[in-house]
Amino acid sequence: MVIIIKTDNPYTGIKTIHTAQLASRWYFKTGPGQYGEGDVFIGVATPTMRRIAKEFRDLPLSEVKRLLRSPIHEERSLALMILVSQYRRGDERTRERIFKFYLRHLKGVNNWDLVDGSAPYISGPWLQGRDKTVLYELARSPRLWDRRVAVLSTFHFIRCGEFEDALKTAEILVADREDLMHKAVGWMLREIGKRDRGVEEAFLKKHFRTMPRTMLRYAIERFPEDLRQFYMK
Repeated sequence: MVIIIKTDNPYTGIKTIHTAQLASRWYFKTGPGQYGEGDVFIGVATPTMRRIAKEFRDLPLSEVKRLLRSPIHEERSLALMILVSQYRRGDERTRERIFKFYLRHLKGVNNWDLVDGSAPYISGPWLQGRDKTVLYELARSPRLWDRRVAVLSTFHFIRCGEFEDALKTAEILVADREDLMHKAVGWMLREIGKRDRGVEEAFLKKHFRTMPRTMLRYAIERFPEDLRQFYMK
């Protein structure tokens, strides 16, 4: 499959895409030794990606797989947008097939935006009310992006008022060494607190003295200032 993207202004289009490429390389940390090292961006804007995903929303999984294996970030992002759309519109059998496909091809889900745009909408919904062994396997994976998939999958449970698995996952990852995981876990704790402050504080009182500071700051971001200062000090 070949997708051709045209810019509205042929005289400024190249400059615009070049600027977007540089911004993406900085934003997604593609430099040597960074978490996105080697990722390739071509500078396609998100609204354009969404329009293309809508046009190709029924793309066969064999073609989606080709996109997920692409070295180009935007093509992998497009593949995941299409998968999320197919999952939402699918029946039970289709959703199971997409969930299993998603797990088999997590190698292509290798940056934070790819995880955040897919895990809460595929693995989260599928695992709700089902055996969650795979969730905890992912949470203990040595691969950063597997662990982030585990955390972001629980966002779906949190939205449904179910906090147990999110808290268990946070327990596993509270000492994680990666800053991206500190942010993800703190974010999920904050989302729990938005719905039940008492549940979040019970977790914090157990861990706030030893948890990474970034994780703590994210978790208490919406607390009253005096309470924030209590936890930070």
